[in-house]
Amino acid sequence: MAVIGFIGLGHMGGPMSANLVKAGHTVRGFDLSSDVLRSAAEHGVTAVDSAVDAVDGADAVITMLPGGKHLLECYDEILGSVSGATLLIDSSTVDVADSRRAHELAGQAGLESVDAPVSGGTAGAEAGTLTFMVGGGEQAYRSAQEFLEPMARKVIHCGGAGNGQVTKMCNNLMLAASMLGVAEAFVLGEKLGLPHQALYDVASVSTGQCWSLTTNCPVPGMVDTSRANHDYEPGFAAELMLKDLGLAVSAAERSGADTEVGRLASSIYERFNSEGGGGYDFSAVINSIRQRSAES
Repeated sequence: MAVIGFIGLGHMGGPMSANLVKAGHTVRGFDLSSDVLRSAAEHGVTAVDSAVDAVDGADAVITMLPGGKHLLECYDEILGSVSGATLLIDSSTVDVADSRRAHELAGQAGLESVDAPVSGGTAGAEAGTLTFMVGGGEQAYRSAQEFLEPMARKVIHCGGAGNGQVTKMCNNLMLAASMLGVAEAFVLGEKLGLPHQALYDVASVSTGQCWSLTTNCPVPGMVDTSRANHDYEPGFAAELMLKDLGLAVSAAERSGADTEVGRLASSIYERFNSEGGGGYDFSAVINSIRQRSAES
């Protein structure tokens, strides 16, 4: 079994690191929050006092940080303390340019690295059923599998440096668009007297079928896995959806891609967040749509 340094032990990193401990790895974890560190220690993670302490002698270092600025600052702090045999795995969701810069810094330090953002939310992190989208060289990807598989249902190589981030951006653009379509359809059905169950029964076996309908339906009572059944307690918070859409829109502008639907989705989630919806599941946007429909 390996020694793994884990930096960032919050809502995602905490359960991810716990699953690595369950798999038999020694995990040395660091987070700026003392409460988070205590929680991780209760699940078998060895809490340490700094990021440098976490990476000392580690076979792999996994980062799960809020943004690209934090990732680059972390790498600046730890790279001088990481041995040449250590693999760097970044599972944060960050801008593609920041991710590729992190790869460059790792390469300059003589280290292999992958970007490996995740899909699956906190439920997937706890259950060890995340999907990892991995960007980096073939050898680095193969090396990363040993460390990612205890946390994963699937580990998919998406190509070169930064392509894991590109894949996540594209996936979440599709997710946001589909959720907004499902939410608007249910509200339209309500306005016209269509029962929720009737719409669900037809759409779930017809061309409207999608994950946003059959796994995380924004209407309570349709599917067991829906966060709507739990007052929209977040599996994937609206504020995180807005962050990911912002990254997608920025990348589209830089690359010249015309993502009109992505821009519109971003503006809708920006409004929902400004209304106080950021801490709810992203499916709760249906309540904002419903409210505006009642006012019209």
